This record gives sequence, C-alpha cells and structure tokens, in this order.
Amino acid sequence: MRRLKLFSGNSNPVLTKEICDYLGISLGHAVVSTFSDGEIFIKIDENVRGSDVFVVQSTSEPVNNHIMELLILIDALRRASAEKITAVIPYYGYARQDRKDQPRVPITAKVVADLIATAGADRVLTIDLHAGQIQGFFNIPVDHLYATPVLLDYFRKKKFNDLVVVSPDAGGVERARAFAKRLNVGLAIIDKRREGPNRTKIMNIIGDVVGRDILILDDMIDTAGTIAQAAAAIKTKGAARIVAGCTHPVLSGPALQRLSEAPIDEIVVTNTIPLKGKDQICKKITVLSIASLIGEAIKRIHEEASVSSLFV
Repeated sequence: MRRLKLFSGNSNPVLTKEICDYLGISLGHAVVSTFSDGEIFIKIDENVRGSDVFVVQSTSEPVNNHIMELLILIDALRRASAEKITAVIPYYGYARQDRKDQPRVPITAKVVADLIATAGADRVLTIDLHAGQIQGFFNIPVDHLYATPVLLDYFRKKKFNDLVVVSPDAGGVERARAFAKRLNVGLAIIDKRREGPNRTKIMNIIGDVVGRDILILDDMIDTAGTIAQAAAAIKTKGAARIVAGCTHPVLSGPALQRLSEAPIDEIVVTNTIPLKGKDQICKKITVLSIASLIGEAIKRIHEEASVSSLFV
C-alpha cells in the first residue's frame, strides 16, 4: 500500500490531531503561514512522493482564507509528487449558494468545487452537505458522510419523556424523519417562511408537541435565528424540555446571544468547526467529536475498502 500521510491547514488542528490519534499516525510536517500583506505561504517539510495524502481543512470562518489554504496545500502536495490527494472537508463552506434562486446570482458551491478539483484533489471527503446534490458539482469522487451515528449514540443515552424530533424547516424533513425513525419517536415539522438572508419567520407547527420533550435537528446553526424562533414557537405550544442538535456550529453574528436567551436546555454540536471558546460563552453547548468517523473513512479509502456502511 502507498504510505498514508495526513496534513492540516489552520482551520481545525485539534480535530486533525484526534484523527491522527485514531489512525495511529503522526501529523504531516508543513509550514502554513502568511506574509505581511496577507498572502498565504505553504511549504511541505517532508517527502510525500508516491504517498496517499489526506488534507483536513474545514472552510469555516475566515472562509476565504481557509479555502485558499486548502487550495495551496493541494497544489504544493501535487507539485511534491504525491500520488493521490484527498481533500477532507468536514464543513463545506458556500454550500448554501447551491442554486440560482434570484436573477443574476452565482452558484458559488459549484465554483468552490471546481477550484478544489483544479488545484489537484483526486477525491473529496465531507460531512453533512447542506444539499446532497452538491456532490454532483464535483467531477471527482465524493464521499459524503453523515454525523448521524455520532449524534444518535449521544441521544440514545439521554432520558427523554415522549420525545418528538422536529425539523425546523421543510428542507430538513428527510433528515429529521430518518433520525426519528432510528430513535423510534414522533416527528413534527415547522413551516418556516424566509424573509431574507439570515432572517426567518416561524409560521406553523405541524405535529403534536404539547407536554413532550423536543429535539430540534438541523445540519447547521449559523445566526441561530431559525433555532431560536423554532424553540420559542414550540415552547408557546406547550412543549416540555427542548434540546437542539446540529452537525456544523457556524455560530456567527448574534448566534450565541440568541441561543443563550432561547428556551433551549442543551445544544449538541460536533467539532467539524472549532468553537474557540464559544462553548464557554454559551454554557448550553455540548461538543461531540467526529474524529473516529472521519478516521475510519480515511482508513477505508486508503485501504481501498468499502465506505458504504458509513453512509447512514
């Protein structure tokens, strides 16, 4: 087998270290820095010729810097004669710009996909894309994993009273239904009307939530407007305990204040995006690690084994 090597940008070094620990390998040596004018400089500090290389980089805040780091890392590895390069992107930024929903707007998720392939990536490994069809934007293989097993394992150990899984909008119904089926609990849906970017208005709740524990499930929490309004609407309808769960804790703008003030008892997220102290500001946040999930996928891809059992 080719030598397995793992490199990281600056977006999520803690997660990368956990993945290395799972795989029992050392992190690859690379210099990732910036010049005084902001240009990114990268140098691979070890031999990668003929190696099977995985580059771990979430395209989280600052999004554009982290995307450029990823592209330059891939290019540096390609020019250093790595045999195969897989871009491991736990959080794929720009995923919400996946279609033309207004006149004269770009499909930026496609632009980013083209950049990654053009830079020299042979494969992409990612977690919970905002829209599954983004896989089709790539002209290289994409392994699209879900954080469901990690979240399910946590919630199965919690004691709930007549739990109901709630989708905060129509787009998340499939995710919430699959989760509710695995937990063997009820399902409710919130009819959400969006008034503009990062602005929503809750309209109706479809399903019975009175006197029941609630799990609001989404793929990401950005400004937390959707989650906060959903929780307030559900509480008004007579729900008991409310817990929120998501894969990607973007938590931008007023998110932490909204979550702190919302009638939510716990917010469970994964470490696809590092919180960098945000969990200390909002004490409701619980962080779960997806290192073993990504590590197992990397191991199987390297060994050319089946990854399909991880797509649940």
